[in-house]
Amino acid sequence: MAGTDSIRVAVRVRPFDNREKKLGSKCIVSMNGGVTELTNPNEPKEEPKTFTYDFSYWSHDGFKVSEPDQYFEPDDDKYIDQKRVYNDLGKQMLNNVWNGYNCSLFAYGQTGSGKTYSIMGYGTNKGIVPMLCENMFVDMKQKTESSFQVAVSMIEIYNEHIRDLLNPKNTPIGGLQIRGDRNRGFYVSSLRKINVNSYAEVLDKINEGTKNRTIATTNMNATSSRAHTVVTVTVVQQHKQDGRNMTKTSTVNLVDLAGSERIGKTGAEGDRLEEAKSINKSLAALGNVIKALASISVGKNAHVPYRDSKLTMLLQNALGGNSKTIMIAAISPADDNYDETLSTLRFANRAKEIRTRAVVNESPTDKLVRDLKAENEQLKKQLLDSGGVKKSDSQTEEIRLLLEEQIERNRELMEMEAVWKRKLSEVESASQAKLALELEKQERMKTTPHLWNLNEDPSLTAVIIHLIPEGVTAVGNDKANPKPEMLLNGLSILQKHCVITNDKSVVKIKPCGKAKITLNGKVVSKKTKLHHNDRLLFGSNHLYVLHHPQDMAMDLKLGKPDEKVTYEKAQEEIAENLGFRLGQQDKSKEVLMLREDLLKMVPMVNEANAISEELKKKTTFEIALVSPHARDLKHGRTQVNVIMKNPEHGTEFMWTRDQFLNRKYIMQEMYQNFMEGSKDWDVEKESDPFWEPPDTEVTIGYSHMSLESLCYMIEMQESIVITDYTGVEKGLLSVSIIPCRKDGKEYDENDDVFCEPEEMIGKPVYFKLKISGARGLPQQFNKSFCRYMFYLDDVAQKTEEIGDTINPDYEYERLIQIPCVTKQFLDYLSGQPLLIEVLGRQYNRPKVSREPTGLNLSMSMRSTAGTGKSYRALLNIDTHKKLNKIYDMIKDAKRQGHDTLPIWQVEKILKTGETGNNT
Repeated sequence: MAGTDSIRVAVRVRPFDNREKKLGSKCIVSMNGGVTELTNPNEPKEEPKTFTYDFSYWSHDGFKVSEPDQYFEPDDDKYIDQKRVYNDLGKQMLNNVWNGYNCSLFAYGQTGSGKTYSIMGYGTNKGIVPMLCENMFVDMKQKTESSFQVAVSMIEIYNEHIRDLLNPKNTPIGGLQIRGDRNRGFYVSSLRKINVNSYAEVLDKINEGTKNRTIATTNMNATSSRAHTVVTVTVVQQHKQDGRNMTKTSTVNLVDLAGSERIGKTGAEGDRLEEAKSINKSLAALGNVIKALASISVGKNAHVPYRDSKLTMLLQNALGGNSKTIMIAAISPADDNYDETLSTLRFANRAKEIRTRAVVNESPTDKLVRDLKAENEQLKKQLLDSGGVKKSDSQTEEIRLLLEEQIERNRELMEMEAVWKRKLSEVESASQAKLALELEKQERMKTTPHLWNLNEDPSLTAVIIHLIPEGVTAVGNDKANPKPEMLLNGLSILQKHCVITNDKSVVKIKPCGKAKITLNGKVVSKKTKLHHNDRLLFGSNHLYVLHHPQDMAMDLKLGKPDEKVTYEKAQEEIAENLGFRLGQQDKSKEVLMLREDLLKMVPMVNEANAISEELKKKTTFEIALVSPHARDLKHGRTQVNVIMKNPEHGTEFMWTRDQFLNRKYIMQEMYQNFMEGSKDWDVEKESDPFWEPPDTEVTIGYSHMSLESLCYMIEMQESIVITDYTGVEKGLLSVSIIPCRKDGKEYDENDDVFCEPEEMIGKPVYFKLKISGARGLPQQFNKSFCRYMFYLDDVAQKTEEIGDTINPDYEYERLIQIPCVTKQFLDYLSGQPLLIEVLGRQYNRPKVSREPTGLNLSMSMRSTAGTGKSYRALLNIDTHKKLNKIYDMIKDAKRQGHDTLPIWQVEKILKTGETGNNT
């Protein structure tokens, strides 16, 4: 009977990255032995949170870079390098493989925490996977008494779609399907497994899968950090034992999980649509599975929801079945990642409680063959019987294909060695041909200009190479005929997108038609010469860098260093050419974090616009920077929000960053379904990320009213400018705050209520807050109202909604009672203006020019000269320029014999000071 083993858990902390160094981040992680401690930066005096794991790996500092191989080697006893991690975890995995156990290794943590570095590594700093595969083939050569067969497969799970990365053309609509088998558990149907005979071949297949992943990610506008990658290595050992032929089979699953962070600290809070379910579904399901398994391990009854996602189905053996499993939790050391780090540590803490039941997968080869023959006979009978069962044609076909697939798999297992040798021979022939082409390409790259891709994920950068040989290179999508030399697919890529010419090493690019191309952040509209290290953006998300050997040699000869081009630099150029000055000189933490937010948001907003255009959704998106002052905050960070506009209806809505990200992931899912040819790619408007109900509350602007006069019991009657987040005037708000008696009656002019602030302390005071109305609000708003919070209000107060006018009279009045004035209240009055938010609901109709409405001149004059508070309040703070323009209009109208003025002209002068035309 199988024994039980706990999942072995290792936590690893990485060095500060460039971003964290620029921000001046503080390290909040410490480690000692297997203990990891985390300090809350907001409560530094609190005791650190303590967690104990099998291994706590300190890789934050204490290392040096060796020459010339650039290996990160320990410079003190504390630093844990890649070799130590492999010796602790990888060697044990390899021993388990030779003993016939299934093994699983998965890495968990937020994006950029170092998961991929531990699993895959880079350069000479090899991770667990390459070292394990390399040592596996070294050991095989020494185990002369056994024969071995090794196969590799590689999949990506994105948005609950499974993609075969070693056979990308074999990806049907909706992705590959998962099947269940009582012996094998869950497996991916129709997945290609490639036989390999050396470490070099394994590495070649992983590199091929990574390249296919990069192409698919770019073409489908996917987000690589939200995808899971699973490399599976199957090892079959055959040997003699007590005169019998024995077979051991080990399956090694190497899982690089998607970034564990949610869309934002608050998810999609405040959005009418739920959080993008498919994006976060698998990690949420993984958390639920681990929680349930941890409960079972301590004797509680719990249902384990493996079937809630495709990821958890495939990890069933790894987490609670037949496997010896290791988890690496990768964490950031920085204080501004405290919440994500704490979440990761808690996740790892639950995982270590889980116990698996690993068994040796060994059986006599003869018995295995007999069992497979018996199973095949049974399957053939089922195949014959399925034709007589009443099912739909699609159901019958699916059953038939499934049974035939299992029969073929069993046949291959029965003829294991012959089939393996045949397939290995085919793979080796293809690999040799491919290797020859790759070597030829690398040789040509030394002298031929070429483009290499830039990706947000460093592991996916410089994976795709396009040579630009002498002559003409056409660039376009796969619908072009003939096929272009440089094939790109996805957002905003035309059939004939552009042509790149190479005339005696002079490289030029020329757009075709309305093709979108930017060069070093600037739009290209005509034939343009290219230089070494130029950054090119084709469409919305195909980002490349030109490597020009001859240009580079000339630059080096002139003493110019070969600059390192990064994804961040390329996005920075695009943002600056859109008008965002990123404050290179200002190194404050706030500015650096704003810059970081902008660099992340600019490409995503561009992509959202491109998806909208591709799907004909008739909406556009713009970035909006909202300062702390605009949000009634004295301190804080400038927010990077997004405005969605519907030009057809003249409506616009502002989303927070988290709302936009949530919507963008839903847009990506919609676009993916569209690209795959799904008939159901479009959805009802209630579920459409490009649609917002027109009656959604929208902030028109804010008015700030000083309250300091109340410290002296002096009434205030003001017309306050309503400004939006950019400071643009959106109208005027008439507000008054009047000291009064307890019953709400106002003091008359004979009452002397003036006093010094200190005289008010300990006494009751009463005020009337009046919001009379607003004037000159934007035309697109059908209804409007005001909202505010005064002093200790715990719920926002609001006026009545007024509709069908841009000059609403709210006629709002509230009696404010302060039973006992305190210094705190006086400090509030003197230091905190009253923020009144003006909100509206928009018309849902196409923009049309309105006919001017007549305004009687005599009535207008009476209203402004008499007791009409609305117009008097409006004009009190207008400039003489506005008044003179209205007066000139009146004189012109009377001279021409008219007794009315177009009201739209008067309102336009009051709002903007310009007369303009009614367009």
